Amino acid sequence: MSTSQGDVPLTLDRATAPCAAASFTYLAQQAFFDGSPCHRMVNGDAFGVLQCGDPSGTGQGGPTYKFAEEVTPETTYPRGAIAMANSGSPGSTGSQFFLVFTDSQLSPDYTVVGTVDEAGLAVLDQIAAAGNDGSFEPSPGGGAPNTPVTIESMTVVS
Repeated sequence: MSTSQGDVPLTLDRATAPCAAASFTYLAQQAFFDGSPCHRMVNGDAFGVLQCGDPSGTGQGGPTYKFAEEVTPETTYPRGAIAMANSGSPGSTGSQFFLVFTDSQLSPDYTVVGTVDEAGLAVLDQIAAAGNDGSFEPSPGGGAPNTPVTIESMTVVS
């Protein structure tokens, strides 16, 4: 994933999250993510994520389809995880995803689709250090990143 702040290499886990990985790959191949902003960041001690994947930049956009979450009660969100966002209702996963830069305490409701490598985490740490504008407080929390981030392109490498 090439962003306006640097490259963030992602590795998808096709074995654990086959539907999410297939959707993510399909959308990347269609240039769905290209030019879209990462619209939300949360910088907390127990919750640190950058949310992307909505071409409208509003947190409401996505593809014309939704799919079921691929989770277990043991699903966790450690630093470096890539998880699919959803509305909180079952079967509401679409294109939005979040990149976890702080081990995050969340309920096991979000499909973990892969991981961010160390170089990508260094880019995320720089973005996170600038904080967010608080525009999503109090719910769902966080705000737009103070350092704007745009996905320039998403390239799938087999």
